[in-house]
Amino acid sequence: MKNIKRSHFFTLLVFFIGATTIAQTELKGKVADFLTYQPIESASVYIKNTTVGSITNADGNFVLKVPQRYLSDTLVISSIGYKSFNVIIADFENGNDIFLEEDVASLDEVVIVADPRPTTGNGIVQKAIEKLSSNLPEQAYLLKGFLRHKERNKKEYKWLVESAITLYDSSYAAGAKDNLKINVDETRKSYDLRDIDSLFTYSAYLKSIGSKAGNVSRNSVKTSALIDAIKWNDSRVNGLDNLFKGKLNLIRNSNVTGALLGKDVLEKHQFHLDTILVDNGRKLYKIKISKGDDFVGLNTPGIYNEGFEPKGWIYIYYDNYAIKKVEYELIAGSDVQKKRSKSLYDTQNIHKLTITYREYDGKMYPNYIYYETPKLVNIGDRSSDRSKTESEPGFDKGAQYYYTIQEILFNDIIQDPALIRKELQENAWSADIFLSKPYNASFWKDYNVLLESKEEEKLIQDLSKRASLYKE
Repeated sequence: MKNIKRSHFFTLLVFFIGATTIAQTELKGKVADFLTYQPIESASVYIKNTTVGSITNADGNFVLKVPQRYLSDTLVISSIGYKSFNVIIADFENGNDIFLEEDVASLDEVVIVADPRPTTGNGIVQKAIEKLSSNLPEQAYLLKGFLRHKERNKKEYKWLVESAITLYDSSYAAGAKDNLKINVDETRKSYDLRDIDSLFTYSAYLKSIGSKAGNVSRNSVKTSALIDAIKWNDSRVNGLDNLFKGKLNLIRNSNVTGALLGKDVLEKHQFHLDTILVDNGRKLYKIKISKGDDFVGLNTPGIYNEGFEPKGWIYIYYDNYAIKKVEYELIAGSDVQKKRSKSLYDTQNIHKLTITYREYDGKMYPNYIYYETPKLVNIGDRSSDRSKTESEPGFDKGAQYYYTIQEILFNDIIQDPALIRKELQENAWSADIFLSKPYNASFWKDYNVLLESKEEEKLIQDLSKRASLYKE
């Protein structure tokens, strides 16, 4: 009888969720600076006291699909350093520009605290790391999100996959390796042209499995074997499992041995207090990240990922030391890494990461992640004689060097234990974005996604056309 009641409960729950998401209102707008009229990228756009939200794209534009039950609630648009914009959703004028004014913080009031307040960047960051256990979720939760995974050179896209994903995390206290899971729920816009120029990857793949590469050509390699090599290469650094369970998940994984923002953080980093800003009415420290006495290393299995110097910014709330945002880059620092990076990637900036958090129920949850890194492909000579190649007719340096970008927008937080248990049991928990899935039009109709910029729209249209021709 209990099982029947439980099944009936889930049936009603699924029906209720489905019914409430069918009727939605689509909000559109552009967010810009009040004085300069310049678009504000990555501004938060969300419904107050809910988990529904999005961000603006590079052009300052956003689209947010709002369930009908929230029409009487407040829409909040905020960005660090600006005064927030608030309006009842039913009164929002669709398509209008929203101009945000700069907001200047003041430290002239007296703040009574139980312990001495740190006054240096190093001290503030160490305090924030100490308080992660109280500022990050203590209970299990699910995040529903949208992934845009793209690969391009300086001229065009070569690969694009967009997916709906679910992330499960048991809590900050538990290690991510065994207590964090990712599932790819649905996929759309899957275009892939990489198999025509990824022979360098194939050679590296053969070496990893103990085979001799020799001289390989596209005609001599089966497409299925090349796809295996591409999957292997992507999983080494760029896979979702690596991103969430590895060192680059800076805040979530700061409690593991060897963490970049762990107990020995000051050995490889130094932090300098720059200024005080405001975010949605709350003060926060803006702190500069610079190099310490030692190089940063990622210890990535099977790939040389050592000898970096960090730089960037970290934003920490003044009142509770919760980390709001991290902008983190790893630049080639050692002589070995500088030579390698220049030769293979034509850049010294090897890892670029942005993580933004959003507060809900007094805890900080991941809201937006941007990760960029160069990639190895085979489209031209990369030896010391490359100068000769570059002088040859038809050589295009802009098409030679590739990089991958992963963007993830989390637009819903689920804390209900019953729903969490249900998804844990039913999901395959596969983070493989290559798995072929049929396109689910009804699902994507009501799902919040990252809005493409005008440049991205053009590149994606071009990629889709070339993909169709290639398949024919």
